Amino acid sequence: MIPANVIEDIRTRNDVEDVISSYVTLKRAGKNLKGLCPFHSEKTPSFVVYGDTQSFYCFGCGAGGDVISFIMRQENLDYVSAIDFLAKRAGITLPDFDSKTEKAGTSRARVLQMNVEAAKFYRNMLFDDKIGANARKYLINKRELTSAVVKTFGIGYAPAGYRSLRDHLKGLGYSYEEMADASLCAKNERGYYDYFRDRVIFPIIDVSGNVVGFGGRAMTDDVKPKYLNSTDSPAFKKTKNLFALNFAKNYSADLMVVCEGYMDAIAIHSAGIKCAVATLGTALTSDHARIIKKYTDHVVLSYDSDEPGQKATERALRSLSEVGIDAKILAIDGGVKDPDEYIKKYGVERFKRLLENSKPKFDFFLDSIKKKYDLSNTDEKIKASSDVCGYIASIYSKVERDVYVAKTAEFLNVDRKSVETDVDNIIRRFRKNEKKKSSGELIRSTSGLSDRVNPDFAKDPYEARLEEDILGMILTYPELLTRKTDGKELSAEDFKTTLGNRLFTFIKDNSGESGFSISLLSSVFSPEEVSRAVKMQIRRREVTNNESTFDEYVKALRRQNDIQKSEESLEDLIAKKKRNKIKYIDGE
Repeated sequence: MIPANVIEDIRTRNDVEDVISSYVTLKRAGKNLKGLCPFHSEKTPSFVVYGDTQSFYCFGCGAGGDVISFIMRQENLDYVSAIDFLAKRAGITLPDFDSKTEKAGTSRARVLQMNVEAAKFYRNMLFDDKIGANARKYLINKRELTSAVVKTFGIGYAPAGYRSLRDHLKGLGYSYEEMADASLCAKNERGYYDYFRDRVIFPIIDVSGNVVGFGGRAMTDDVKPKYLNSTDSPAFKKTKNLFALNFAKNYSADLMVVCEGYMDAIAIHSAGIKCAVATLGTALTSDHARIIKKYTDHVVLSYDSDEPGQKATERALRSLSEVGIDAKILAIDGGVKDPDEYIKKYGVERFKRLLENSKPKFDFFLDSIKKKYDLSNTDEKIKASSDVCGYIASIYSKVERDVYVAKTAEFLNVDRKSVETDVDNIIRRFRKNEKKKSSGELIRSTSGLSDRVNPDFAKDPYEARLEEDILGMILTYPELLTRKTDGKELSAEDFKTTLGNRLFTFIKDNSGESGFSISLLSSVFSPEEVSRAVKMQIRRREVTNNESTFDEYVKALRRQNDIQKSEESLEDLIAKKKRNKIKYIDGE
């Protein structure tokens, strides 16, 4: 356990506004800062940073916390790793702490250590004269990679045996369970075995230089799956990592090229275009889009030209558009389907010209419509118009919609006003449905029926709301924790919901002379629970006459508890009478 004074020192030396502004573009809004939330896609800023309380809260998705919980979410770190991250940022040297929390499993730090050893092992196997011979031939002769490129990207080889890496890591002191947690081993009825076997290995390195996972490619196309990636682990999530981003981040201010596979990204880098990254066996997600947004506003999608590649392009365009990235599509021609093949066949200069002439996303969409529908057929043309108008209606920018409406009218050879009317009708329908959906969510939220963070809320919303308001006042005004209402301080017995009871107990147990630091919550509570605590604090921060208000709420909570006890007592009495009546009838 890291001492509270150390945590507070780290938090103090990492101002929440400074840290968050390095990830999010923030603008002054009164005494607070506001920006687009990095944790969900939005076009209207609802993410607020509070300098006075050193906290943040998103009124759109409900994410909230302090600088530590922000880094946990943003960098996908556990509690101790986030503190270590911030300590390094502030120039503080920490002793080694065990980052394994109360939750079972292997810590992120331990996984990262294992991954480094695994990367070394795979590299050594590739350059072993006998073991890595076929893999070296595949990389250098077939894929035409230079030794320098192989070494730059840390490419290695996983031997064909079932226990090679397993036994190597066991000899270094790692357990089989830890290897499985790190996705380096798997388990069947015969025990633990290497997850990657007889594959060329590509280490996945994050922007901090950590080896977070691996990708393995089969050397022949008859082996399925062709690509095999690490499964999610304490150090790795496919939806939050991009291959080669550790290199591309320094060259992507003007443009980032997003590919489907490692070899495409490496081929583009080898061609001297250092801004290429690749997704890791998954479609480009909203998380990927928000990560890319940190480094650039302009993307060229370089996916395969086959049908799966085109569908992946359409999905990626939607995700990138949601975060405000201008995306174009690399239209690969010449009878090849990916950048790696194209560069080998036609050379670097022609590929660079192809990149410069990438298609705008709407032109790509119209091309797909042309392939899907026969526009000479009236019914097909109407269906095509419906698809295009639906696409335009999803665009946030009015100017962008106007440009697309004009293009569509020309493309379909129809009146511009007709297209504009259809788009407006779709937008109105969408807004009406969203309003209805929001009303339903508001009703469920108010009643507590959909509350997953505090499941006890639905049992007695009035009591649960009182508890949350009281906790919010305590978090805002720490001196209220020891205030006596009707001669008695609050106690854990006053809180009947599980979350309320846990929060109060933790706050009481961890409050010192200087009050309670909300940073401590992340060591025990989930990110969602921490967010709820921040929401409680924000809701009560503007309360005036806080002492008298606090007393009123505490009295109301205790009255509610007394009513419940009375009802329970009455139910017990009725049940007892029923039991006695049954005994009397039975002649006992």
